[in-house]
Amino acid sequence: MAEIIDYGRFRERLESVRPAGEADMAGTGARWELLREFQEQWGYMPTGGERWEREAPDLHKEYLAGLKAAHPGEPEDDRPESVDPRIPVPAALDEWWNLPFNSFADRSELYETNPEWPPTVRPDPGGYGVSDGLPSDNPFTEPDEDPRVCVFMAENQYCNEWGYPAARAHLADPPVLVSALGDDGEEGWIRQAHSVSEFFLLLALVRLLPHYGWTVEDDEPGEELLARVREKLTPLGFEPWREMTCRSEYYGGLDVIVCHDPQSDYLSELTVYGRTREALEHLAQTLGVDWSEDVCGPESGHR
Repeated sequence: MAEIIDYGRFRERLESVRPAGEADMAGTGARWELLREFQEQWGYMPTGGERWEREAPDLHKEYLAGLKAAHPGEPEDDRPESVDPRIPVPAALDEWWNLPFNSFADRSELYETNPEWPPTVRPDPGGYGVSDGLPSDNPFTEPDEDPRVCVFMAENQYCNEWGYPAARAHLADPPVLVSALGDDGEEGWIRQAHSVSEFFLLLALVRLLPHYGWTVEDDEPGEELLARVREKLTPLGFEPWREMTCRSEYYGGLDVIVCHDPQSDYLSELTVYGRTREALEHLAQTLGVDWSEDVCGPESGHR
């Protein structure tokens, strides 16, 4: 890792490949290249082993089906299917499954998410999905458009689901919403990413950094340190990551990415990821703190 990557400039790169509008959403190549580069910078390389194929059985659904089979006296479920074949599947989602550097398909154990293929609609007429559709006054569709959401990925226990508006399914790379608690404390659909391809870049960041990065965690960083983080580092440009109780915001610097989450009940308020131990030491000097006793090496064993 001789080359130093300035993630303080990541936002510029992200915005340069972001779709300029609905007519510009087909150009996913530059966004997939950014995903490939980012994963490689942090140490991920395709293993060449067995991949999670899109048609693979849904283990979570199989588990629930097993529970149902254990109670044969219960009535059969005759509700309609969860997939609406009339809704097109965006090209970007199809492309992601086929990427040779798809780290989810290659290393799904790092992700703890369940894919939905084909995407399933919410509200779910099959009764499996837990989220509602979009309310009539939502900011993502017009009142006379289809209010359903097409879910393509879910948190491991389906506490959160990620999908795109059915009314935008005709786009090559539509925006992604997440079912989560909003800043107002109400459950609903919130924008998670500008596009499907950007969502998978953000998901890779959230899942791969804890495995491949050198790490420092601070449960009580204090306002003074947080102010220095905001002064010295630059936001990466993503929407806040929302999952369970998380509302994580990411900042970048030289070979480092910092996650700040003031409301999660299972993450530290401040988590610092470095491509090298030296990067964490350099940031500590910049911020005026001493992390020398707190640095943890990568889970991957990558050095």
